Amino acid sequence: MLGMCRGRRKFVAASLAVIFIPALTWLYLSSANFTVKPLPLSPLDPQSSVLIGAAAEHQDLELRLRDVEEHNHALRRESSLPPRVPTHSSHHSNSRQGNQLHTHSTEEGTGDSEAKKGIASGNSSDCVPQPVVNKCETIHIAIVCAGYNASRDVVTLVKSVLFHRRNPLHFHFITDSIARKILADLFHTWMVPAVHVNFYDADELKSEVSWIPNKHYSGIYGLMKLVLTKTLPSDLQKVIVLDTDITFATDIAELWVVFHKFKGQQVLGLVENQSDWYLGNLWKNHRPWPALGRGFNTGVILLLLDRLRKLKWEQMWRLTAERELMSMLSTSLADQDIFNAVIKQNPFLVHQLPCFWNVQLSDHTRSEKCYKDVSDLKVIHWNSPKKLRVKNKHVEFFRNLYLTFLEYDGNLLRRELFGCPSETDHNSENLQKTLSELDEDDPCYEFRRERFTVHRTHVYFLHYEYEPALDNTDVTLVAQLSMDRLQMLEAICKHWEGPISLALYLSDAEAQQFLRYAQGSEVLMSRSNVGYHIVYKEGQFYPVNLLRNVAMGQVNTPYMFLSDIDFLPMYGLYEYLRKSVVQLDMANTKKALVVPAFETLRYRLSFPKSKAELLSQLDMGTLFTFRYHVWTKGHAPTDFAKWRTATTPYRVQWEADFEPYVMVRRESPEYDRRFVGFGWNKVAHIMELDAQEYEFVVLPNAYMIHMPHAPSFDITKFRSNKQYRACLKTLKEEFQQNMSRRYGFAALKYMTVDNNS
Repeated sequence: MLGMCRGRRKFVAASLAVIFIPALTWLYLSSANFTVKPLPLSPLDPQSSVLIGAAAEHQDLELRLRDVEEHNHALRRESSLPPRVPTHSSHHSNSRQGNQLHTHSTEEGTGDSEAKKGIASGNSSDCVPQPVVNKCETIHIAIVCAGYNASRDVVTLVKSVLFHRRNPLHFHFITDSIARKILADLFHTWMVPAVHVNFYDADELKSEVSWIPNKHYSGIYGLMKLVLTKTLPSDLQKVIVLDTDITFATDIAELWVVFHKFKGQQVLGLVENQSDWYLGNLWKNHRPWPALGRGFNTGVILLLLDRLRKLKWEQMWRLTAERELMSMLSTSLADQDIFNAVIKQNPFLVHQLPCFWNVQLSDHTRSEKCYKDVSDLKVIHWNSPKKLRVKNKHVEFFRNLYLTFLEYDGNLLRRELFGCPSETDHNSENLQKTLSELDEDDPCYEFRRERFTVHRTHVYFLHYEYEPALDNTDVTLVAQLSMDRLQMLEAICKHWEGPISLALYLSDAEAQQFLRYAQGSEVLMSRSNVGYHIVYKEGQFYPVNLLRNVAMGQVNTPYMFLSDIDFLPMYGLYEYLRKSVVQLDMANTKKALVVPAFETLRYRLSFPKSKAELLSQLDMGTLFTFRYHVWTKGHAPTDFAKWRTATTPYRVQWEADFEPYVMVRRESPEYDRRFVGFGWNKVAHIMELDAQEYEFVVLPNAYMIHMPHAPSFDITKFRSNKQYRACLKTLKEEFQQNMSRRYGFAALKYMTVDNNS
């Protein structure tokens, strides 16, 4: 084949050649008297033009024709491959083999000295072989993550990576038990195609680095990157290591391709530190660890794991750390100090990355000198404890980029990769099979579909810290809410001093609004025993029972009080319920303790501090039994007349449409997910408790009060939409039939009882 640069002109020329040359050849072979004019085989290389004439050798012509035809076959194969689908970010189009990615490489003006030499010597970058990443190659990413706040940061980092990516991804998380719980639930419910996740127990690794004194705010977890060669699978050859406070502004494949540039014994890809820290001139008596020049920042690392293992990395960094700690006493920047000390002794280990792969934002960095235009940046690193409050002339641009991914709808990232077959996800496969079996012409199709919708869930969105009492009487208040009920949180915290588990139905943007609200509230921030679990919005219905199940699933006490966010429990109810656990032998019996519900129509209420005060307000018309004028059947079995004079707990019988607020064991049945929005969501749960032979016992000195609020969107739909009510009736009848099949003869009463909901 001819030595030419591949390109569009070559494709056109070769295509013409494959059409005309055989015709000319046939004429030549059939007529010795026919003279052919000179024909260039490629307009890109005039020096390689071939004169085809009557005097040309027959054999030479055949060889050249075969050469051109083979070349054209290759071009046709290339042009027949599907084009790359463009994404939101500005990426280079495909060239080599059609399914590979051109990267924003150093040859394209990033400042790499070798690239500049190539350009200066007259070589076009189009003719220089470019490193590429096959579009279906899996990119491996390792992240150390511990605690609640770091888990939140990781979500923003992952969103920015997923937004730009075109490759399968494999995340390796080194986590404590908290972050593992949060991230495992998140990725399980996120269901992003072509994303694999593995977790590694950081607690098992602590002994590897706990001997190193460390002053950095990240604590012992800031040293975990040193032991990745030992932690990650032995057959994993290379990995990109990222801090949690990173935001990507480009496809991570562009960073992955840099591995191809490593030469000799280079095993670490790092960006130069952009502060004067390692120069030792920030303040008087400032004494940093040894480093090569400015040193390197370890917020973004390319690790060639196989080569590092051959170099006995474990022994190398340990010996270096032991030697330096004899004089330095402790690390100030965690793993970064030790990495730099090793590189100082072994400069050949490092491949220096262009600075845009780790633009470090803190008050003392020189990051502004490493770029000319912010639009050229690839990775932003918020590596200051001040994070978004750092000083930088472009900080607004960086902050807006970060906030874009912070509030970006993560459901949009569930898209399939173009042209890459992904491994079978049995959960996803079963879900699709279930959905395909639903009848789309069914007028209640949307209701039925909602039951199977998988909502992305982020448990423990804020810090949570609570150990249940050792006497096994502890109880957690369980409730769910949306953004329009946020104002109730502080009031509930004032009325209930025990643990609380809340499921919040929010969009990504609303989750950040909630975060700001909570962090600005002295009442909420003073409570560490409130678990906030975000269920992200999707679909057209409010998934009330899913939310309740999520909140119930995070209860860590033996008992739970199933409430609603618009009810205020009486002062002291927490302790009263705990005493009732012992009094009514809840540990050895199946009981549901009923807390009588009342309501007020006044937005300002002098909350009764005792049963006597409540009875007085009932008599004056300030309070009413809950829904007595709208839905009497819901709470009538509580027998409020008896409650007025009761001094001891009393048992009541289940009746149709009974929906009290109860305290039960943590192991009680979940709510039925088929009921969404308004109607029958609590009724069905109480019916199931009755089917499982729970006793309903009313507490004589307990009460809760419903506070007034605007009607929800779902109750408005129920009241105004005939089809909504018809579907609810259908779902109710199906639930009753299911109950009869599950619980047999004892559940026949649910089929025959008059339920005119």
